[in-house]
Amino acid sequence: MKVYNLTDGINIEKPIVLTIGTFDGVHAGHRAVIRVLAKKAREIGGETALLTFNPHPRVVLHPDNHSLKLLNTLDEKRQLLENAGLDNLIIARFDNELARLTPLEYVRGLLAEGIKPAEVVIGDDHRFGRNREGSFEDLKEMGTMFGFGVTALDAEKVSDIRVSSTKVRQSIIEGKVAYTSQLLTYPFPMTGVVVRGDQIGRTLGIPTANLQINDDLKIVPARGAYVVWAKVEGESWMPGMLNIGTRPTMKSNKDTIEVHIIGFEGDCYGKCVEVRFVDRLREEKKFSGAEELKAALISDKSKAIAILSNTTPPQL
Repeated sequence: MKVYNLTDGINIEKPIVLTIGTFDGVHAGHRAVIRVLAKKAREIGGETALLTFNPHPRVVLHPDNHSLKLLNTLDEKRQLLENAGLDNLIIARFDNELARLTPLEYVRGLLAEGIKPAEVVIGDDHRFGRNREGSFEDLKEMGTMFGFGVTALDAEKVSDIRVSSTKVRQSIIEGKVAYTSQLLTYPFPMTGVVVRGDQIGRTLGIPTANLQINDDLKIVPARGAYVVWAKVEGESWMPGMLNIGTRPTMKSNKDTIEVHIIGFEGDCYGKCVEVRFVDRLREEKKFSGAEELKAALISDKSKAIAILSNTTPPQL
């Protein structure tokens, strides 16, 4: 997959079949859209492309109260889109100047003069331009004006449930990471840098790596204990269990993300660790003391190993 910044220009020689959107999560519905694009691209000997915006428009339009949490970082999204079979990712910088473009200025500048698509495939509820004034019908008329086709995309469903990034986010907020995987068609990803913690896990015989997530917009699952696949930078995927919470048994009031990578014995301070959530073991719980906590962690570990024995390491 080729990645372009729109301001730098693009160099796609074949006819472009384009869609537009955030594609946060690159979930089952997004992948269905990419398959539709690919079918149309094959029919005209073209390539597929997604126009997306960075930063997210809400961060620019509502900087003080956007309350935005995203399923993917930009790097995660790039990897997922490539895995989904997209040919070209086109990133437009979203700023106040772009936000003020009228629908006609938006279509002329970004599409007709910028990307020059042969076909735009978009949901019939798509809105664009200043104050979201542009409609699907407006885009069809402008497509005729500028020489590209516009096709409506039917909403896709998974197991008769409409898939949306909002639905996926809600499942993560509730800690339902197994259900999240069904909606996404892959295990929910998270990446963090290992920082020094209190080393409490080491004293209990369950050493953990403290993960620091460097993207403030990245959504984090509900507090609790989880089964994960984990990969230290430069290593292979290994089984693990991960805890999100304040460690109430140890009278801590600071939220942490700690992962115990089963079988890993190296030093990972300062390294990136990728995790993929498989299932939730339990909610956050306050135990009577260190011994009860240790027994619970040993039980969690056994359950995690059993669950992961029936799954395969992630492919991305």
